[in-house]
Amino acid sequence: MSTYILGVDVGTTSVKAVLLETGSRSVAASHALPTLSDRTDHSGIKAKEQETGRIIDTLNRCIGLLPRDKLQHVIGIGLSGQMHGVLLWKARSGCVWSQGNFFTSRDTSQLITWQDGRCSSHFLSSLPTPDSHLSVATGFGCASILWHAKHRPEFLEDFTVAGTIQDYVASMLCGLEGCVMTPQNAASWGFFNTSSNQWNFDILKGAGFPLHLLPHCVPSGGMAGQTCSEWHGVPAGTPVGAALGDFQCSVYSCKSAGTDAVLNISTSAQLSFAMPADFKPPDSPQPASTVSYFPYFDDSYLAVAASLNGGNVMATFVGMLTSWMKELGAQMTDSGLYEKLIDCGLNAGTSDLRVSPTILGERHNPLCLGQVANISPTNLSLGHLTRALCRGVLDNLTSMMPAERLKQAGVSRIVGSGSAITRNEVLRQEVEKAFTQPVVYGQNADSAVGVAMVLCDLL
Repeated sequence: MSTYILGVDVGTTSVKAVLLETGSRSVAASHALPTLSDRTDHSGIKAKEQETGRIIDTLNRCIGLLPRDKLQHVIGIGLSGQMHGVLLWKARSGCVWSQGNFFTSRDTSQLITWQDGRCSSHFLSSLPTPDSHLSVATGFGCASILWHAKHRPEFLEDFTVAGTIQDYVASMLCGLEGCVMTPQNAASWGFFNTSSNQWNFDILKGAGFPLHLLPHCVPSGGMAGQTCSEWHGVPAGTPVGAALGDFQCSVYSCKSAGTDAVLNISTSAQLSFAMPADFKPPDSPQPASTVSYFPYFDDSYLAVAASLNGGNVMATFVGMLTSWMKELGAQMTDSGLYEKLIDCGLNAGTSDLRVSPTILGERHNPLCLGQVANISPTNLSLGHLTRALCRGVLDNLTSMMPAERLKQAGVSRIVGSGSAITRNEVLRQEVEKAFTQPVVYGQNADSAVGVAMVLCDLL
């Protein structure tokens, strides 16, 4: 009889769930649904939040669409999701279990995402320097909590526990009173030392951080607990892995050789390769560096150029055109327009039009916003603009992680993954032009598959 690992990724725009058959390590079933959970910010403080209830409703629908006969033979659950963000909830009342089969959210905050912009450069400069090799940026969990401690302390008084959205799901599934968090997610919050695997307790206390909100850390690849109830057919008592970072799981799913670099373009974009086993990160933050070192597994690290500007750039372009068309009295769906733009891009040759697509800035240079250059009467077609936009995403990423850096690291192959690459052939063409190394596209390269693989290797 076959057994399965359930892998779940709670992403920025969608939830994906897969069933990985343990014997063959192949995907037996999968489903993905958009969360449509973004909240509109009317405050003018650049808040970027998502409706927790909608995310959990989408999670329930997604799991419910998987074959129930297979869910009943799940022997482990792996969770990954969007890093950096923070969700707060009340212990013991963070959810409601309905008929012992699924849970819905209760007594939680909205999810403050990694795209949140309320921590200005001025505010960030007022924070103490972390005892960590990683800098702190707006949208990082500890920074978001410190912002609320200063500007909205009453908001924090309503809650007793905090974590990422994927940590919340793990806590609810296991019926935990608190939150357990792996170094992959803790490092993404800031003020966490990956060498000692400890929070910067004294530094945070001095900055006015409510220390009771810090999660308890367990190793990446460790367990959160066991399901406290049956969940969509998954038996009660099923082991649940402590939640992992979506980026690390995406790399795990498609990196087959030590000389591979993984290019992931989904909502944002990352280019990474594995550091040698004996690598130790710097002792202090390098805020101007375009490359960060993310904790992986077994005390190893990935060198990562992590750009804020990826598939979201194309989505913004589509949204802009849709808005213009509406003002002009024409209508077209976003998905229909997206496909049309790709067709136009495929029919357009390379031009000298240059788009710098850093509309969200970058963590190492938050004030460097987007630009368009070399505009002429002959390169203003939608096709030319679409291709230039796709090329710009790659140009930005390769400026952060230059070809020479990849060569020095012995990278012999680029493995492409992520929803934007999968969906956009123009982007794939530009990927292949951007690198001297051969480019392959990972099979089942995504975070939900990766976190299932991690658990499959552990159990």
